[in-house]
Amino acid sequence: MTHSDDVRKFLTSRRARITPEDAGLPVYGGNRRVSGLRREEVAMLAGMSIDYYIRLERGNLSGASDSVLEALGRALKLDDAETAHLFDLARAATASPRVRRKRSPLTVRPSVQRVIDAITTAPAWVRNDRGDVLAANELGRALYLDMMAEEGLTPPNSARFTFLNPKAREFFADWERAADDIVAVLRSTAGKNPYDKDLTDLIGELSTRSEEFRTRWARHDVKYHRAGRKRLHHPIVGDLDLSFEALELPADPGLRINVYTADPGTPSEDALKVLASWAATQRATSRAAVKENK
Repeated sequence: MTHSDDVRKFLTSRRARITPEDAGLPVYGGNRRVSGLRREEVAMLAGMSIDYYIRLERGNLSGASDSVLEALGRALKLDDAETAHLFDLARAATASPRVRRKRSPLTVRPSVQRVIDAITTAPAWVRNDRGDVLAANELGRALYLDMMAEEGLTPPNSARFTFLNPKAREFFADWERAADDIVAVLRSTAGKNPYDKDLTDLIGELSTRSEEFRTRWARHDVKYHRAGRKRLHHPIVGDLDLSFEALELPADPGLRINVYTADPGTPSEDALKVLASWAATQRATSRAAVKENK
């Protein structure tokens, strides 16, 4: 799929979800052939000519000014993540070859590893925009036990785990929501950097191997995934209800530290303590085995 196809399908999908009533427009008669807004209605709401809007919807965002994109975002009632995605698509249309070759980071600096290792009572891990898990603390590795076990897929990837590992459906208490979230994050990433070969390869692999992924990818949904809750079913400690915060690393564009915490005094807090104890035991057992083999 070309960049212009992505633009076209994003704009048409956003237009289709808005009814004239949603936009405050009068409706005359009952013979509308589209469920959402017509092109001319979007153009009117955005204050542009119908010919210019058609050009934009056909995928030609090159040269569109910020004011035009903002007006289009208001007309289509885009949220913050969708508006940012529209601007990303416009920037990608005129990206220089150097920008087009930009790739997501694949490693973390030693100081970043030390930061997450210093977090001893909460699971923490570092991922790039593609969902590759580049580093984790001990409790983070224990929490995502089955995903971290995919060592052959260096580095482990949250999207591959979600769609291709059967254990993910047991691990995520609300698998449908988890699947929606990871695809929306990948779609946002593709808008920022559509020429990342590793990302393109990942999307191609998931599209080939998972109908669930293909269906979600075709929706062109995007969202921020910066904070929220995760309900998980861990194979060692059972059910967990955790809050998460995604902390961007300004010195390493594209990398985020994800930290999971439990509300104080809850069963989930107790379960994290049990998981930490189990992880420490595993570490001690592993070290003892190494010593015996020397």
